[in-house]
Amino acid sequence: MQKPKIALTIAGTDPSGGAGAMADLKSFHACGVYGMSAITSIVAQNSLGVQHIHNLEPAWLEEQLASVFNDEPPHALKTGMIPTPDMMIIIERYLKDFDIPYVIDPVMVAKSGDSLMAEQVRKQLKTTLLPYADVATPNIPEAEEITGFQLETMDQIHRAGDFFINEVGSKGVVIKGGHLEGDATDHLFTREGHFVFEGERYPTEHTHGTGCTFSAVITAELAKGRSVYDAVAKAKAFIALAIKYTPEIGRGRGPVNHFAYQSQKGWD
Repeated sequence: MQKPKIALTIAGTDPSGGAGAMADLKSFHACGVYGMSAITSIVAQNSLGVQHIHNLEPAWLEEQLASVFNDEPPHALKTGMIPTPDMMIIIERYLKDFDIPYVIDPVMVAKSGDSLMAEQVRKQLKTTLLPYADVATPNIPEAEEITGFQLETMDQIHRAGDFFINEVGSKGVVIKGGHLEGDATDHLFTREGHFVFEGERYPTEHTHGTGCTFSAVITAELAKGRSVYDAVAKAKAFIALAIKYTPEIGRGRGPVNHFAYQSQKGWD
């Protein structure tokens, strides 16, 4: 058997399985990639919202990352919920030392509207982690928080893309259009140009974990050696099927279906 590619997620937990490291690992598996995880926070959450957050000691994150990288470094990694500046500094050291693709999902607010990141930590994100990103995947509210201006028009979305590439220093950014009116259209900006990924909007509220899943698929595809464009295209198709065939779990905003793409398309 051929040795699989490896993807690492650094994120918080979700005991209901819809978001965070749990969703990332499901997504890695559905893409045919071996998943590893390092936990930043223990989060009590479900489809109804976030009830409690318990951030781990930064040293505990360091110990987890040392265990992974001293044994079998991943071929790509992603970060989700990074709740403290000290954790960001620890992760930054690994990004400097290991030249592997990096995807950042700048998780700030849960789908339920609950805040997951303090104000001062949001500001530090721009200077410690975002400059290393091969792909950042903010939704509209997150992009507005990072750039400091509203995103309602195409000119403003272009301005945001330029901000990420030329001001922050990210190599690429996908500004996700799920919070805008009309079709679910995402915009990829790289140093090579602007690319549009259009998609149908499905009439469901079961979208818990969409951001985690989308960024995890990009990470898995980059671990396979795919281009950023191809990785984003796969993630767009993956999340569309995941939303279309939601498993209807939970009494609130339920999770997406992490195995819909695999059952429809198989591993590719």
